[in-house]
Amino acid sequence: MSAEKHQILSDMIKLALVDNKLDECEYDFINSVAQRLGVPQEELAELIVSPLSIGVYKTELERITQFHRLVLLMNVDQETHIAEVDALRNYGLKIGIRPEAIEQVFNEMGDYEDKMIPSERLVEIFSRFYN
Repeated sequence: MSAEKHQILSDMIKLALVDNKLDECEYDFINSVAQRLGVPQEELAELIVSPLSIGVYKTELERITQFHRLVLLMNVDQETHIAEVDALRNYGLKIGIRPEAIEQVFNEMGDYEDKMIPSERLVEIFSRFYN
């Protein structure tokens, strides 16, 4: 059982459940991440019932990568609820993402199909605020 992998999935689960439901497309996305991380289905099921509290990501790259995963998750169901935006904004601040970068990401989401900001553009946004 890898604490880091479980933390990544727990953060995703918490965001998905902000609207008090786990849509099939959200579950599928989380499940695909779990598979890539090598987390067994039984462990994922346990995390859905009892996700871990917010953890600390050691590097800037880990924080940015996790924030990107959560942006993708928020938009996977084609519905962006204000509660999800607020939760993701607060989450980003808690893990040390600069507020300006968070707002730039939110401002640009609508410029892309399905609100999915390409990873290259996300890197550009974060490079601007972290260099």
